Amino acid sequence: MSRLEELISEFCPDGVENKRVDSLCDITRGRVMSKDYIRDNAGEYPVYSSQTENNGELGFICTYDFEGEYLTWTTDGANAGSIFYRIGKFSITNVCGLLKVKDSSLVLTRYLYFILGITAPKYVSSGMGNPKLMSNVMARITIPVPPLPVQREIVRILDNFTELTAELTAELTAELTARKKQYEYYRDSLLTFGDDVPRLHLEKCLEKTNNIKWKQFNGTLEYIDLSSVDRDLHIITQTTTVNQENAPSRAQQIVQTNDVLFGSTRPMLKRSCFVTSEYDGQVCSTGFCVLRANKNKVLPAWIFYMISTADFYSHVELFQKGASYPAISDADIKRYEIPLPSLAEQEKIVNILGKFETLCNDMSTGLPAEIAARQKQYEYYRDKLLTFKELT
Repeated sequence: MSRLEELISEFCPDGVENKRVDSLCDITRGRVMSKDYIRDNAGEYPVYSSQTENNGELGFICTYDFEGEYLTWTTDGANAGSIFYRIGKFSITNVCGLLKVKDSSLVLTRYLYFILGITAPKYVSSGMGNPKLMSNVMARITIPVPPLPVQREIVRILDNFTELTAELTAELTAELTARKKQYEYYRDSLLTFGDDVPRLHLEKCLEKTNNIKWKQFNGTLEYIDLSSVDRDLHIITQTTTVNQENAPSRAQQIVQTNDVLFGSTRPMLKRSCFVTSEYDGQVCSTGFCVLRANKNKVLPAWIFYMISTADFYSHVELFQKGASYPAISDADIKRYEIPLPSLAEQEKIVNILGKFETLCNDMSTGLPAEIAARQKQYEYYRDKLLTFKELT
């Protein structure tokens, strides 16, 4: 029998009482703080916002609103229901809620952090397209509250497991980053040629593409938007059905299998992908430049890999225009000059790069899958530890 099982058998053999959050905690909200305010009051104390990146830190100011041990949660937006453990001196914005334990002899803040981490997201409302978990809803959430010895043991186990999982994930992520850098170096080396290999501007290697004429169109099409391209995996993840009445003004270009799409708005985000047969005949945003290979001269995959190189992105940086929302024209993209070895040589290099890229990016094998598996293992173990029989 484990130490936790012994404690449950000793302190709560018949089950655990459920309690509302508002009976356990004082609940409040943060205040409005703009980025200008944070800049003008710069200091050492963190301000936490609704984001989940960088532990929610929005910036640092010279004063603080709270000191001690608390939980915060994201009240609005895509991350609504995210729970954070806070200790020390800090402030929060108006899209954060705050929980302060009333009686530490009844519940540990750290235990509350773990149990609400799996419970609170279930109470998020997504009405009107804006997810929310407001204070009145948080107040009504009920959670199991075992005796303190049981809570302490759960916290000890989960803190250790969290640390081990974080260390392993960091190591795997570092290895994946190193492997991707190795791949990029190898790719760029393979795609670098001397003066003995002819070069052509992209425009000389492409077939013509057509825009759809909505006034003459009668029917429905699937629309590929920039936001549906997974830039790490180079795939299209979703589409939207459009017709003459609801088609976005930017949805214009009809694509074919093996077209290469490059995101020409905010191009340094490196959104590029292949059109597979699943998306043949669909229409995409004019935020894409559609590159359709003349297969007598160049392989579609050759174009894809060439526009993935550091040299291509140097070209993009040179020609993109606009500060807040940079873009590069199709004409400037197609001015990029690429080396054109024989089709047989292109195919040989493309096959090598395809195998190497799979090792780096395939989500069903290798390091990304290992990272995901470790996270799932942690979540499964955590959920098991935090499941109790209810006291009747």
